[in-house]
Amino acid sequence: MTDMFELKAELFEVLREKGAVLTGVADLKEIIQDEKNIGISVAVPVPQHDEIVEAGAEFLIKKGYKAQANTLKIVKKDENWCTPLPHKTVATNAGLGWIGKNCLLVTKEYGSAVRISSLITNAPLPADEAVKESRCGNCRNCVDKCPAKAFLGVNWSRGMSREKIFIKEVCKKTQLERMKKATGIDVDLCGLCFAVCPYTQRYLNLKG
Repeated sequence: MTDMFELKAELFEVLREKGAVLTGVADLKEIIQDEKNIGISVAVPVPQHDEIVEAGAEFLIKKGYKAQANTLKIVKKDENWCTPLPHKTVATNAGLGWIGKNCLLVTKEYGSAVRISSLITNAPLPADEAVKESRCGNCRNCVDKCPAKAFLGVNWSRGMSREKIFIKEVCKKTQLERMKKATGIDVDLCGLCFAVCPYTQRYLNLKG
């Protein structure tokens, strides 16, 4: 019988060789009713997240397990920017970080300066400890710097809905208006909320 701790270590080695900087395993039995109820979350500072989770899924399938990489081709957002199993949900349950007042994943190591993705499997990998509450404390950098005033200044806790933290419609509308005025292009792009995060700033300063 395969040792699950050994399989987990091998899987993490595959993911990190492909560029993942943070990895974790989430027990999702309370969230999804499917035999593939173990989630693997990855964080990466460059846009290669889909390639990484595809490599992880391929590795597990070769080991005889079922696995699905939740890539952009597979998982589609609905009209409310929602997916059935958000990458952030897998990430917090896998212990990578918490949801900040900016409604993004915040990690101790990189702040919000990472892209995240996930895969699901029926391999009974040992789960990492979930992060269940915010570590933002009294910080309001993202709340105060947001030009849309879209953040409500609430500290996240596990199970909290996005709507209690962030007003999506206001954010998107303001991004479109600001980018149209600055560039003439209809695109919703900003980034101030993760750039001013102290955890992101610490990472960028260490990076050089």
